[in-house]
Amino acid sequence: MSTPVLAQDGDALPFDPYLDLRYRLEVVDQENLPEDATASTLRIRGGVETDEWNGLSALVEGEAVVRLGPENFNDTVNGQVQFPVIADPSDLLLNRAFVRWRPDPAVEVLAGRQKINLDNQRWIGSVDWRQNDQTFDLAQVTVNPVEGASVDYFHAWRVNRIFGPDSPQGIWRDTDIHNVHATYAIPSVGTVSAYGYFLDIPVSPANSSQTLGVRLSGAQPIGGSTKILYAAEYANQRDLGLNPAEFSLDYLLLEPGISSGGFTIKTGYERLEGNGAFALQTPLATLHAFNGWADKFLVTPPGGLRDLYGDISYRFGDGSPLNGLLLRGIVHDFDATSTDQSYGQEINLLAVYPIQANLKVLLKFAHYKADEFAVDTTKGWLSLQMTF
Repeated sequence: MSTPVLAQDGDALPFDPYLDLRYRLEVVDQENLPEDATASTLRIRGGVETDEWNGLSALVEGEAVVRLGPENFNDTVNGQVQFPVIADPSDLLLNRAFVRWRPDPAVEVLAGRQKINLDNQRWIGSVDWRQNDQTFDLAQVTVNPVEGASVDYFHAWRVNRIFGPDSPQGIWRDTDIHNVHATYAIPSVGTVSAYGYFLDIPVSPANSSQTLGVRLSGAQPIGGSTKILYAAEYANQRDLGLNPAEFSLDYLLLEPGISSGGFTIKTGYERLEGNGAFALQTPLATLHAFNGWADKFLVTPPGGLRDLYGDISYRFGDGSPLNGLLLRGIVHDFDATSTDQSYGQEINLLAVYPIQANLKVLLKFAHYKADEFAVDTTKGWLSLQMTF
């Protein structure tokens, strides 16, 4: 949050304004389309948050996405279908607006429009990678019954998706979404999460489902700066509401790793089961963060998805002239779960450098090589973000 604004008498005003600017250049080469896409966009996001008064506070945030340069990309609403999709349509909207009440340090109640990020955002996330993020119109209650424990419930009646209100799929109205999420941090073990996500989405019945699951993640020191890292998760998903399918499908994640100094190395096995006709879906997730940055698996194929990956990163530390620079590389191998079909492979590369405390630059690359699913796709990004 920014430095509090001062009134003429020198006292801080009872609210805190903020501003976030993010410029992005994104290019896409997709084998089955005649034109390559180039999108130059600027996201302007700003708002004001009040101080607490008797436990009450509020936030209002607006957002504008502005195209800079030619419209040489398919933003999902402009009809430029000869270009690959870059889902950043120009828009001006109310991004967040809510009232929060904290009657007790262990209790928080919130109502309005808000973004939600749970665990690693595999099931519920704000999709902040896109210029317009995902928010929910909801009522939410969070309780911290004991130290290290948290129980969160929310009911959402509308999902404001990344495609914006001009898209037929930009707003999911009249939803009946109930989510319960509980976490407990166990010393020397890690954080255990248990959850139930109940999605009744009449405008997209194929995404209506109930998911019950449990997750464990943590890190254990083994000497010096070296730590063993681990994450494991299992969930089962069934049809719900108006979903025309009948299914019971499993999700599994195993992700061991190690960190030492500035290095972090992980391997992962993620399995989203499919039966050949239907597959487990995560429509409210921050999908770009999973299964490759080329975004070939935003919808799980009917045959399911097995993602075997390796992830290595290095962050330069104090004493280095590149202090704060993060370098990361990921390789993926994708297969079906219901057959022996090989989907393809992908390589992802990332560099993020904090030029100043409030200014960072990002370079990112993804290349998907198709075997028996989708087509070869190459993407690149340059981004500058400044916060005030």
